[in-house]
Amino acid sequence: MAHDTLPHPVKTPRRDRPPAPAPRHRQFWPRRVNPLAGLGSVLWLAVVIVPIYAMISASLTRQDEALGRNALQPPTRPTLDNYNTVLNSGFGHFLANTAIVAAAVVGIVLVLCTPLAYVAVRTRTRWSGAAFRLFLLGVAIPAQAVVVPLYLMIAKLNLYDSLLAVILPTAAFAMPVSVLVLTGTLRDISEELYEAMALDGASPLRMLFQLTIPLAKGGISTVVIYAALQAWNGFLFPLIFTQSDGPRVLTLGLFNYVSQFGVNIPALLASVVLSGIPIFAVYLVARRALVGGLMGVGGK
Repeated sequence: MAHDTLPHPVKTPRRDRPPAPAPRHRQFWPRRVNPLAGLGSVLWLAVVIVPIYAMISASLTRQDEALGRNALQPPTRPTLDNYNTVLNSGFGHFLANTAIVAAAVVGIVLVLCTPLAYVAVRTRTRWSGAAFRLFLLGVAIPAQAVVVPLYLMIAKLNLYDSLLAVILPTAAFAMPVSVLVLTGTLRDISEELYEAMALDGASPLRMLFQLTIPLAKGGISTVVIYAALQAWNGFLFPLIFTQSDGPRVLTLGLFNYVSQFGVNIPALLASVVLSGIPIFAVYLVARRALVGGLMGVGGK
């Protein structure tokens, strides 16, 4: 009986693997030093820091010493009486009104501008492009040019001297720039990601919430900061559309320290310092997402 002989496996010669590349040593210092960039950074830092220092220093100065001192001179007898004066003169009420206005403006802008930017990017038709360009015309319209029509509309709607009279026009004027920022962010998202979700049967609404919004955190953070600043620093609309102390915001509350016979400069600057802390905290919270959005999304 013949035995079947199986062929012996052929041993391939072993190839020597190439040696692993040597680990690169991380360089902590750049090879080239740009003195002009360093000088420009120092000058810009001085431009930003010096006014802040002068403002904080003056807020710690007594009122009788405010006018006769050098702006850069530290206070000889620092005091917190100016901050006590501000906190006991309705600052908390003005701060609450401003926070309500800012939160409402940010919410309205995000709810309306995110779908608008999504439609402008994903719907590539003649009408969507024309509507997008028409919407951006709001950037070229100054608020001062439409104050009278806005006043008549608010008066007819019985919204005068209320927070809604400040919220609605502020949100309307923040929307064009917000749509422009979000549109630029959404265009950086790769088209292959949308195609992959479409193959899985995802609807446009699902793409918006599960793909677009998570990848557009940088642009959304930029819009949040921009809209919050517009509402926080708004002066024209609160001045014209409000009258009583009930809906008064921080920018109008500064008038409490301005009288016919003089200005309480230390108390005024103390209120400015206190009013800038919340919006600075918002920036600290959103700065990581803001920097990430500036670096690009979607792998581009």
